[in-house]
Amino acid sequence: MAFKFVVFAALVAVARAGLVPSLGYAAPAVAYAAPVARAVVAAPVAKAVVDTDYDPNPHYSYSYDIQDALTGDSKGQSETRDGDVVSGQYSLIEADGTRRIVDYTADPVNGFNAVVRKEAATVVKAAVAAPVVAKVAAPIVSRAYAAPLAYHAPVAAAYHAPLAYAAAPVAYGKTILH
Repeated sequence: MAFKFVVFAALVAVARAGLVPSLGYAAPAVAYAAPVARAVVAAPVAKAVVDTDYDPNPHYSYSYDIQDALTGDSKGQSETRDGDVVSGQYSLIEADGTRRIVDYTADPVNGFNAVVRKEAATVVKAAVAAPVVAKVAAPIVSRAYAAPLAYHAPVAAAYHAPLAYAAAPVAYGKTILH
């Protein structure tokens, strides 16, 4: 590793000394004249882009309701929009069985506002699906095979402990006696 560092340092020294041409940008070989003043031309005027799909007063309304007796999932949402005013409601069954109902509105004057309320738990029994039992015919055996003669465990490799452990590190160099 030290050899690589020495070679790299030597290459850097040779490059800094100027013995090898630089790989960087060189100064231009010719001198350029001062720039000539040009006439100022006005930038082209941007044309207004008209979006034909833009609706200045949007309206929509949607809703969905899920009542799954198999899993017990019960949730729904409805929302309407009239211009910049959006209002809606969603509900779902919480883990503790209560129903959370959220009524919300959003408009440019008041921002987003939501009112959350909970209703007591209602007991909904989930229907249990009957287990599916598949009837399978017994396989047809066309040939009989003999069982193997014998099984044997794999041969374990023998490992030996080292012959000796060093009690203390070996000291190199001169021994100093007091």
